[in-house]
Amino acid sequence: MRVNWSYIKIGVLLLVVVSLYAFASIKNDVRRLTEPNILFVDESAPYITHETVSKLLIQNQERVKNEAKETLDLNALEYALNSNPMIKSAEVYVAVNGTLSAEIKQKRPIARVSTNASYYIDDEGKYMPLSSNYTARVPLVTGYVEKNNLQHVFKIAQCIETDAFLKQHVVEINQNVNGILGLKLRQCNFIVHLGSLEFLDKKINNLKAFYKKSLKEKTLHKYSKVNLQFDNQVVCTKT
Repeated sequence: MRVNWSYIKIGVLLLVVVSLYAFASIKNDVRRLTEPNILFVDESAPYITHETVSKLLIQNQERVKNEAKETLDLNALEYALNSNPMIKSAEVYVAVNGTLSAEIKQKRPIARVSTNASYYIDDEGKYMPLSSNYTARVPLVTGYVEKNNLQHVFKIAQCIETDAFLKQHVVEINQNVNGILGLKLRQCNFIVHLGSLEFLDKKINNLKAFYKKSLKEKTLHKYSKVNLQFDNQVVCTKT
């Protein structure tokens, strides 16, 4: 019987390839992880440090770099990172060479509450603790503010964040126990009374027109209160 050596060669070659692949997979799974590589995505300010993230990447009280790849639970590490109130989102993955990488997106504060408690409000209207590593230059929020009821203050903070005039001039947002809102402007002695959020855009436009006119006439220092609560009116109280 004639032996078909071509088939035998192909069979041997396939066996070698499968064996090498299996060996590489086993070796890759037991490869020890290196020191974590931490990347901050769109980092504008270091509210959380590399060292803090490294400490969060701990599993079963052992350093991550001592774990084998096959025993590492990436979902658990991502959950640990995402549970940190400074972190908006985190993605954890392992490269073929055994490098553990974590891509971190931090929360971004747009206002700072300064009442009986101190914390930030982030750009999604959520609680964010103060950072010992960096202080954001954002408007203060004073008066009566509840951590689980930030929507009104957040809407004003959003408005300030996206409006060039307000971002330049507003330094403080005040909310009283009845939910009435007011603003304090940089280098101005008067308080701007907004009232409720109703017709907010119109109120802001009225404030801009008043400010521009008073700045031109050099009369800003003459007022102690500017009331925008009345429809199509700016009612001012002189000092």
